[in-house]
Amino acid sequence: MRRVKIQVSGVQHLAEQNEENFELLTDGKYTRTADGDSVFTYRESEITGMGDTVTTFRIGKNGVITLAREGEYNSVMRFEPGKSDTTIMYNTPFGSFALDINTRLAKADFDNNGGVLELEYSLDSGHMFVGKSKLNIVVSKE
Repeated sequence: MRRVKIQVSGVQHLAEQNEENFELLTDGKYTRTADGDSVFTYRESEITGMGDTVTTFRIGKNGVITLAREGEYNSVMRFEPGKSDTTIMYNTPFGSFALDINTRLAKADFDNNGGVLELEYSLDSGHMFVGKSKLNIVVSKE
């Protein structure tokens, strides 16, 4: 894996709260696997509220995007273009609960130097709206 700059920006709207814009510029690592997947990883910051967590994105050549978090918050989320109702267990320091992911947009354009990832999705728990997020991530050489 080689060192890269990762810019994460987006909008998050949680149930019964105002929309919140965020932006994070951080160092990370990036690689292309032998089977053509793109993988990048970075450490979250206190700005994101997940300070002791490492986030890893895997963009499969089949279009499936996987987000894995390890640390204070552990979870694995799969985003598949055109697919909704992917159920995951989301683990927090306060306990675990089931979430349904409804992917609205999952678009990635990566090469050997990095690339751009766009995600839009909503989360439900027990048929109740939890929130929605829109992410734009740019991975580039240092």
